Amino acid sequence: MRFLSSDLVRQFGIGFALGAVLVVGARAQDAGEGIASPAQAAERIAASGPTADFVIAPEAR
Repeated sequence: MRFLSSDLVRQFGIGFALGAVLVVGARAQDAGEGIASPAQAAERIAASGPTADFVIAPEAR
């Protein structure tokens, strides 16, 4: 197990563990807000249609 005793592998392991703790901590702050329910997420938002000023390809006259 000489490979696992090297400093490089140990430093990567410590960095991974600390990074995981930071990610979990950041997600825990947002846990109170929660994720939108499927019904709320599926709500349609009323969007206005294109106006007469916005024409991509004008009709040939």
